[in-house]
Amino acid sequence: MKSFLKLTFAELKLQLREPIGTFFTLAFPVMLMLLFGTIFGNEPLPFLNGYGQVDLSVPGYIGMIIGTIGMLGIPITLSNYREQGILRRLRATPLQSRAVLWSQVAVQVCMTAVGVTLLVIVSSLLYDLRLPAADAMMIPAILLCAFSFFAIGFVLAGVMPTPRTAQAVGMAIFYPMLFLSGAAMPRFIMPETVQRIAEWLPLTQVVILLEDMWFTGEWNVTAVIVVTAVLITGLIVSRYTFRWE
Repeated sequence: MKSFLKLTFAELKLQLREPIGTFFTLAFPVMLMLLFGTIFGNEPLPFLNGYGQVDLSVPGYIGMIIGTIGMLGIPITLSNYREQGILRRLRATPLQSRAVLWSQVAVQVCMTAVGVTLLVIVSSLLYDLRLPAADAMMIPAILLCAFSFFAIGFVLAGVMPTPRTAQAVGMAIFYPMLFLSGAAMPRFIMPETVQRIAEWLPLTQVVILLEDMWFTGEWNVTAVIVVTAVLITGLIVSRYTFRWE
């Protein structure tokens, strides 16, 4: 456990030394919230069931943080480590292989927590954000969604040959999901056909799960099943596709 904690702390420091990755993980959702908050404000509106624009957007921005880490952060980091031979050397140490991989998960959980906390604090201070209906239950909901996308990230890290390929493929998959899922903009403004297509995307189910938990305090059963299925499938596939060198 001591070695695992040391490795996790070292990985966390390395993560924070990557300003671009830290920016997109922590600052970009906040900047997007500030942009739309400045334009539209957060006044309660009848056609939004008494919520403001910022109130409705925050769960989606949390999904954005989760998706960015899962689809871009993890694949690029692990692919880079493999290309530089770092994974091979770590595997040769007395550390168990699972400790090396779980340290990556622990670091990304910390980054997710920091990003969500920063988003909620800024939204609350500037726009009087309405906090979730079930505060405590948001934590397991966010963790379930995060682990689901982390599993996807490990799959990409295993099958992509280089960091550049991992970045290109991750962006090609993630950014269409980002704009179709409701993470970057509300789904209700999209055509019905686009909304129906978007329901098949994992990030859409993440946003739906977070929105329902945030606004009603209830688990969306369909979204939970889909997100859990993605998590299990990702774990199984990554077990057979992940490469140390």
